[in-house]
Amino acid sequence: MKDVSLQDLLEAGCHFGHRAERWHPKAASFIYQTKEGIHIIDLIKTRAALRKAAEFIKKLAEEGKIILFVATKRQAKGVVSEAAKRAGVPYLTSRWIGGFITNWEEIKKNIDKLNNFYKEKADGSWQKFPKHEIVQLEKKLRQLEIVYKGVTELTKPADAVFIVDAKKEIACLYEAIRRQITVMAMVDTNTNPSNVDFPIPANDDAIGSIQYIVNYLADAYLEGKKLREKQEGKKEQTAESPASAGSRERWDKKQETVNSRQETEKGKAKTGKKEEKEKVTQEEKPKKKRDRQKNQTDK
Repeated sequence: MKDVSLQDLLEAGCHFGHRAERWHPKAASFIYQTKEGIHIIDLIKTRAALRKAAEFIKKLAEEGKIILFVATKRQAKGVVSEAAKRAGVPYLTSRWIGGFITNWEEIKKNIDKLNNFYKEKADGSWQKFPKHEIVQLEKKLRQLEIVYKGVTELTKPADAVFIVDAKKEIACLYEAIRRQITVMAMVDTNTNPSNVDFPIPANDDAIGSIQYIVNYLADAYLEGKKLREKQEGKKEQTAESPASAGSRERWDKKQETVNSRQETEKGKAKTGKKEEKEKVTQEEKPKKKRDRQKNQTDK
């Protein structure tokens, strides 16, 4: 992973917190100072927390586990959806669906319904219905798509959740805590960081700040995925090989012995045929001589 530069964090605006009167007392651990009535976040702690969260996400990807990106605030939706698509992770940006984690069985039914709609529309199954029914089906498809489009490939609850604004997505946070799912989140100076497993102190309102944090974590997940694919490729090559190094050596020696035996047997067969031919020739010579002598006598 690339290094986290304090200059990059500063330029992205990660250091700006909320107004001093709107702060949360438990956020004092990462507040550097107050300037003109606004809290300034300590970027050294931001960098350390971001590195820690990225290492965890990279490990998740290496183990083949899934992380869910959640961001429903207006300035974060586009950034998060693009980064999630690039990293190949599920995301929710329309709204948080109550029970998405704690009532997964019911949520899964709606995801399956959306996937079935996609399949039926693609294979032409809808063409047998009247036009007004097709219109209704497309309307239902759009309604489901608005909410569930980013999680269509999710087959089980995510192993971890990343939240852009822990205070805004409090329902998501509590559901994850209830199901003991690891939570990573951007926390501003008005947020309680103690409920988050991997709190990342940063400005969660500025697009630049959100973009930097989200893209860094998405890159970490991609790096972990590449390492996993590389390891799986090595395992497949090992599984496809007929034997280990020692067994291969024994196999080669055995094949050499078999080949040498076959060559010896072929040589013996050729020698035997040659000897037999010579024997027949030797037997035929006296007979031909006697025949010639007999013919001369008759004359």
